[in-house]
Amino acid sequence: MGDKLTHLDEAGRARMVDVAAKPATSREASASGRVRMSRAAFDLAVSGAAPKGDIRAVAEVAGVMAGKRTSDLIPLCHPLALSSLTVTVAPNAEATCFIVTAHARTVGPTGVEMEALTAVSTACLTIFDMVKAIDREMIIEDIKVLSKSGGASGDFVREP
Repeated sequence: MGDKLTHLDEAGRARMVDVAAKPATSREASASGRVRMSRAAFDLAVSGAAPKGDIRAVAEVAGVMAGKRTSDLIPLCHPLALSSLTVTVAPNAEATCFIVTAHARTVGPTGVEMEALTAVSTACLTIFDMVKAIDREMIIEDIKVLSKSGGASGDFVREP
């Protein structure tokens, strides 16, 4: 890890990091998050009979769409040509939540953590939007990078 913030110049102003001299390498990142809800909301969401339709399918597509637009949403992110972005929404009946995971891949000079995080965040927000008429007390939580590989900073895997 570096000892300074890379998105600030010498005067402390925000800047996009210059990655021109960095080699294009294979890079991957995974992220996850979850949406907790009431038992009634969870059961309806899992059944596929929610008022707005198939919650899991819509959230997965929304996550992919958002991940591809990360540089439009996060001001200092580089636009990346993603080679793969998958989003999975899995129900956890015991915890009455949906666990969202995203895995992003590219070959380029910078990592894809932000794309994976954006995909997870948007999928969670989509679940919230689709279920809010049933449960206004849902909680979106625990959004985090699970792993990353490629690049000069080395690999990272979150401890369980």
